[in-house]
Amino acid sequence: MNWFIEFFDESVEVDTLALPSKILAKLLNIFDLIEIAGANLGEPYTKPLTDGLFEIKAKAYEGIGRSIYCYKKGRKIIILHSFVKKTQKTPKRDIELALKRKKEIDNANS
Repeated sequence: MNWFIEFFDESVEVDTLALPSKILAKLLNIFDLIEIAGANLGEPYTKPLTDGLFEIKAKAYEGIGRSIYCYKKGRKIIILHSFVKKTQKTPKRDIELALKRKKEIDNANS
């Protein structure tokens, strides 16, 4: 049974598709792997962050892309935020934005 990847909203999809081309290609490849093999591939592709958030890591010549996601019932993965990482650690503001969006999803489903 496959998993399905959705974007939180259109702006997240636009931001994701606007990533540098080689980063985007790697990210889309990882999306395909997730849909086939399951939501948490583990290192070097995915890793848990905090409070039900996970991170997809796509490294390319142009830099390091990240997509933060969460799970939703029905084998769905929601991409909450995508960006090019510029520091060693995932910036707090990026995690906070993803947590805010996850909370919106959780509230809508309760």
